[in-house]
Amino acid sequence: MSDIYFHNTPTNKKETFRPIHKGKVALYTCGPTVYSTPHIGNFVAYIRWDILVRMLIASGFEVTRVMNITDVGHLASDADEGEDKMLKGAKREGISMWDVAQRYTDEFMNGAKQLNLITPTFITKATDFIPEQIELIKQLEKKGFTYSIDDGVYFDTGKFPHYADFAHLDLEGMKAGARVDYNNEKRSPHDFALWKFDKKGERTEMVWDSPWGRGFPGWHLECSAMIEAKLGDTIDIHTGGIDHIPVHHTNEIAQSEAAHNKPLAHYWLHTAHLLSEGTKLAKSLGNSFLLQDLADQGFSALDFRMFVSQSHYRTESNFTWENLAAAANRLRNWQNIASLRWQTYDTLQSDAEKSSDELSAAMQQAREAILLALQDDLESPQAFRIIDELFATIERTPLADIQQTSLRQLLETIDELFGLQLLETTPDVSEEVKLLIIERQRAREAKDWARSDKLREQLAHQHIGIHDTAHGSIWYRL
Repeated sequence: MSDIYFHNTPTNKKETFRPIHKGKVALYTCGPTVYSTPHIGNFVAYIRWDILVRMLIASGFEVTRVMNITDVGHLASDADEGEDKMLKGAKREGISMWDVAQRYTDEFMNGAKQLNLITPTFITKATDFIPEQIELIKQLEKKGFTYSIDDGVYFDTGKFPHYADFAHLDLEGMKAGARVDYNNEKRSPHDFALWKFDKKGERTEMVWDSPWGRGFPGWHLECSAMIEAKLGDTIDIHTGGIDHIPVHHTNEIAQSEAAHNKPLAHYWLHTAHLLSEGTKLAKSLGNSFLLQDLADQGFSALDFRMFVSQSHYRTESNFTWENLAAAANRLRNWQNIASLRWQTYDTLQSDAEKSSDELSAAMQQAREAILLALQDDLESPQAFRIIDELFATIERTPLADIQQTSLRQLLETIDELFGLQLLETTPDVSEEVKLLIIERQRAREAKDWARSDKLREQLAHQHIGIHDTAHGSIWYRL
């Protein structure tokens, strides 16, 4: 097994991955807050972490992955002020908070299916882990890390000396209110809510009794409680977006490590934002497109997956319709290569008879090189360059010299690592279509151009295109 390397956020260095248990990986992914329809920017991180999971599996690891669903506690700010996003959604749509959560959880999962994302081992809802979150607060209270004020129970960051280390925060240089809306009752502007009180009994749902009063958990608490319940006190890898670093993940680390006196995770991976025309996606700017918006413009979810996958997870991607079209064209080209395994002419020879030993060796070497690229901090751009260069060579190769077994194995590797479904989206054609293709090929050989053109039109009516090359005619789906 080759070494795997990750850029670890707390050290800001690329480090060799060493799992806690040989052959196994415990991984946690910060999931969606389900209060509105997810836009394409919301899905970027999940595509990137899907590639991470695929790489780990291909590298021989058994991966246990937890992804949370935030259905309570995430207030309008990423800190502890403003309205609960779920309550905001309920007021907006005139339905219950529970119905809002279910509606947008279903929408997220439907989008994940369209994008061909591997389902995590456990999908955990915050509302299903209220007892575990209350128990974690009790542990912190027992150790002296909590205090109560008018609106809730807070974590005292002054009691946790390493609070600023993870995000390299300059706490002294931060003025009250610079990072969060400051509550004057808090001992420090950096202290964060573990439990928020329903002070006036305004909430009729998603509110629970606790030793400190009726209310609901703070946003950061759920992740720590779920990790402990499903994966243990310390995990191998924790993933999220770069916006999680200064607040959410910093707070997760503080509460988990204060409770257990152990590292929460050994490796932290963070993905950069998706921009639209150079600006961060935001509903207020009208650039937060949905997967349905892409479909309305003729693009598939796999086109978007290709767009995201071809850039590195730590670099910002700029979404434009032109860039998406380029990614879609790249995917079409790859699908056309995948269709070569169904070309009719190769049935005249078995793989054993074909003279493509050099190309077959190149395909095997490429399969290894693609995985090695991903094992180096998920270098998908390098992996895609390897694929493009090899596919260009395959395009120049006579069909009779392409060993179908080697080509299929290459395509299987690409699908396993990138989830682009090349094998599924380029199915075989019917016997009728095969006969038309063969008949057209013979017409061309006889220089019967009129007959050849007529057969091309017939094939087009069946959504089959023909690309004539020096080595023969190749069909593809229109």
